[in-house]
Amino acid sequence: MTLEQDIARLSMVPLFAELATDHLRLIAFSATRLELADGRVLFRADAKALSGFVVMAGEIALSRGSGDDTVELGRYGPGTLLGESALFVETRRPATATAVGDTLVVEIDRTLMRRILTEFPDVAARLHAQIADRLIETVGELGALENRFAGPPPR
Repeated sequence: MTLEQDIARLSMVPLFAELATDHLRLIAFSATRLELADGRVLFRADAKALSGFVVMAGEIALSRGSGDDTVELGRYGPGTLLGESALFVETRRPATATAVGDTLVVEIDRTLMRRILTEFPDVAARLHAQIADRLIETVGELGALENRFAGPPPR
């Protein structure tokens, strides 16, 4: 993939969709490209998370457990950002990520995101607003599910 193709793919990521081309270029240029063969583990559940990964080509399967107790949580293709929270805070991986077929990802480390947020306050403000909006939406969705999980009224 060329730098321009990388920028186009990054612009598909909801978190980065509103960033200017120059900011996407900085991310694309500074990110680390990783080519993964089928079955290669990108990261393991409970590992310390220092970066996020954007799937550029191919597919990544997320799973929990091991051996016969492995449960696949989903498969994610081009334009998916895995580990978004790791771009901003110290955290651990909630699942194991494994390449399904030949897969290309770019790794964006937290240091790069901090640099972008520090050097471009307008980007920081946009990302903050976007994350806040998504959090409010998620809380609303959880509230709508509350009745489904509430048991029968106490007697």
